[in-house]
Amino acid sequence: MLKNCDAFSSFSTNDINKTKEFYENILGMKIKDNSMGFLELDPEHCSVLIYPKENHEPAEFTVLNFYVPDLEKQVDLLTAKGVKFEIYDGEVRTNEKGIHRGGDTPGIAWFRDPAGNILSLIEQNN
Repeated sequence: MLKNCDAFSSFSTNDINKTKEFYENILGMKIKDNSMGFLELDPEHCSVLIYPKENHEPAEFTVLNFYVPDLEKQVDLLTAKGVKFEIYDGEVRTNEKGIHRGGDTPGIAWFRDPAGNILSLIEQNN
């Protein structure tokens, strides 16, 4: 029934201007302001909308993942721009930079946007 339809993902923010600044200037993404006051992230390559919500509560799970060819390099670049990576010391463990490596899974590092939404970088080796 839905197999040939277009789809997109969305999540909320409590401050659309801070969010736009973060995704555009810190992460370096192309942003489009649409007619409804939403942000479209890199509209030529992905279908993600971020919308303003007064009573925004950040999700307790990862809402957006980015594949990167060199995880360590990207973590260093974003850390230099002030991004703080999550440090986990439980079932999932990260190193001092916030990078998790283990088993058969690719390297991954989690961080938050200004609204507290959890994002990740996932190492993708070609």
